Amino acid sequence: MPCYEQRGGADQGQPQAAQGWSSYPTALSTFSAPASAKFGADYHLSFEFARTLFAELTPARIDLLEALRRCGPCSVYALAKAVGRNYSNIHTDIGKLEEHGLVRRTPDGTVFVPFESVEIHLALFKQAA
Repeated sequence: MPCYEQRGGADQGQPQAAQGWSSYPTALSTFSAPASAKFGADYHLSFEFARTLFAELTPARIDLLEALRRCGPCSVYALAKAVGRNYSNIHTDIGKLEEHGLVRRTPDGTVFVPFESVEIHLALFKQAA
């Protein structure tokens, strides 16, 4: 089960296109709790196992994050058209990314990525205390 931690400065649900994309914070996906402090992420999403991380953040979903970032805020339909994928699959993937806080939705249904980057930190072993 993923854990979520909001750090200061993250967007509160509205796109900031007028302020420029560079104003968005960084998201860090990891399953090593101290990593957010080490890497300075504004939002921390963690998974207990690497297998879960990669099941949730599939290559297709990461591609969607990149495409949505490139396109800017748009409807799920427009995003599906832009990436040439089935609307139903895009809708499901956007829902999962939204559930993890990596995509936000405006009241009119427009979706956007509230981060300028997503960093994945993968600890290969636990150090002895």
